[in-house]
Amino acid sequence: MRSLCNSAWNRLALCFVLAVSVGAASWAGSPPALSSNNPRHTPFTAIAERVKGAVVNIHSERTVQGSSLDPFHTATTNRINGMGTGIVLDPRGYIITNHHVVEDVNVIRVKLADGSSYNARVAARDPEHDLALLKIDTRSPLGTMTLGTASDLMVAEPVMAIGNAYGYEHTHTLGIVSHVKRDVALNKDMSYRNLIQVDTPINPGNSGGPLLNMYGEVIGINVAIRAGAQNIGFAIPVDAMIQAASDMFAGIRRRAGIHHGLTVRDQVIAGNHAAIRSLHVERVESGSIADKAGILAGDQIVQVAGVTAVCSVDLERGFLEKHAGDKVQVVVRRGGMERTFELAIPASNVRVSATTQLPAGDIVWQRLGVRLGAVDNQLVSLANSQLRGGMLIERVDPDGLAAKAGIQRGDILVGLHQFETLSVDNVSWVLNHPDYASFAPLKFFIIRNGQVRRGVLQ
Repeated sequence: MRSLCNSAWNRLALCFVLAVSVGAASWAGSPPALSSNNPRHTPFTAIAERVKGAVVNIHSERTVQGSSLDPFHTATTNRINGMGTGIVLDPRGYIITNHHVVEDVNVIRVKLADGSSYNARVAARDPEHDLALLKIDTRSPLGTMTLGTASDLMVAEPVMAIGNAYGYEHTHTLGIVSHVKRDVALNKDMSYRNLIQVDTPINPGNSGGPLLNMYGEVIGINVAIRAGAQNIGFAIPVDAMIQAASDMFAGIRRRAGIHHGLTVRDQVIAGNHAAIRSLHVERVESGSIADKAGILAGDQIVQVAGVTAVCSVDLERGFLEKHAGDKVQVVVRRGGMERTFELAIPASNVRVSATTQLPAGDIVWQRLGVRLGAVDNQLVSLANSQLRGGMLIERVDPDGLAAKAGIQRGDILVGLHQFETLSVDNVSWVLNHPDYASFAPLKFFIIRNGQVRRGVLQ
């Protein structure tokens, strides 16, 4: 399996709208070869053909309760359709898009370039960076595209955007980079930093789609356009997306109880050529499966479970869908030589702290001030079909963290940070997460009166 990296529904300020419609270090390669027989062929025509299988169209549906002025009539239910775009990050059906494309939706359908369509579920969320991972179960491996870098972008550099513009699937538009490191505030709750500004036509439905350079590398994720203005669009730099996607994949791995013990660093060399990426080990946790296998700080990771690894996303992709008892082969470069190590995932691979010695329910009460109980998952799916379940808030300590955040008895807790809360153990696991301090303020997601709501615990 080759490397990727080489080489909802927010209320927006009137001045901006999100582009979603409502109703081994190696060369990435030279620009695509041109046909000497047809002057109409350009680098971008070759790129469009090459990457079409890695761009997907996203259609969503959410249900909202309408109101009636007539007290003798019940409220109506309205369905609102949305659309966006996604990029395939892993051939097994993992797709990245903007979080606002799939926020608070009930149904997600993904359509591929060949016309086939699949139901999708949200595998992980990062609302802070407006990114989400989707998963579809495909009949055959999907195509992917190369992830470049935005660190060396030049103003006036030509770029191409691909997206589901106004529902017109696989729309391609060309333009240039207008500015880099642009900060954009949409409203008091949502803002972006260090965006790429382009004059490439970006329309509603483009959200989550790729922004590509002349090498055919993804350099950004299209996210927003300025309402009322022409040729002003924005994209999240791919480097920020790589970090966020790596964290989301790592969250999936940790929820499976797998801890590899590696802290890695992405390295990219940019210049007058396609990006050169490589992945290096910064630290190996003592006693971890990586430590026991013999991996050392300073090693360059070149392959994980058959996935060519040149960025942190590739490391986490290598551990996807692994289970207790599996062995993961990791190839590293050390002292100019390649060496292969075997990381054995034990039956229990979750670190234990002193706090985890307490029963899970006591940990939750101690830390959050709530007692949790079972809930009918049908109530959860009625609020959002993408949610698999939750925990009923049975008791709230009036002096606890949850009460201060507005959580009430009868609410259904469906998520903390970017993790599902299907059991008391899930909640306890989040509270004892090794990176818990970095979650602050801790986001929570609840269902109240049939609607998904969110807030922060601080």
